[in-house]
Amino acid sequence: MKVINEPELKELKEKTVAYISYVGNYVGKPEVFSGLFGKLFGWAFQNQAMRPDTEVLSAYSDDPKTTLPEEMSLEICMTIPEDFPVEGEVKKKVLPGGKYVVMRAEMSGPDEYGPGWEKVARWVSDNNLSMDLSRESYEIYLNNPEEHPEKKHIVDICLAVR
Repeated sequence: MKVINEPELKELKEKTVAYISYVGNYVGKPEVFSGLFGKLFGWAFQNQAMRPDTEVLSAYSDDPKTTLPEEMSLEICMTIPEDFPVEGEVKKKVLPGGKYVVMRAEMSGPDEYGPGWEKVARWVSDNNLSMDLSRESYEIYLNNPEEHPEKKHIVDICLAVR
């Protein structure tokens, strides 16, 4: 993992998202993510939901230190206009804004996400902040790794803090 921007405290705006949720152990299982992204992107293309400013992200609401792996939840999301209709397996909600510690990183693959989150969590602890489990934390995907010459993932890790 290569850190592009060191962790820093930022105020993020709320985001209206379309999402597909998953409950179960997703750690170290890239096939879970690819399956969910496939479903969401299929819906998005069918409904012309992709726009130039669309953000794609994964939202997490559990503390992996205290939640059993099989009970962890994951939401694969994309930003949409507030009035955009959703249906079936695709739901809509607002990810709240507020204080987040944000770090931008370039990762070689799924195995580098855990160390990225650990670096952000360490920064939170070192700066006497605490996680805010009442809001989702998330990863914003800034590129398509398949289109990167070295297949790198460029990601903003956003940890909700008080």
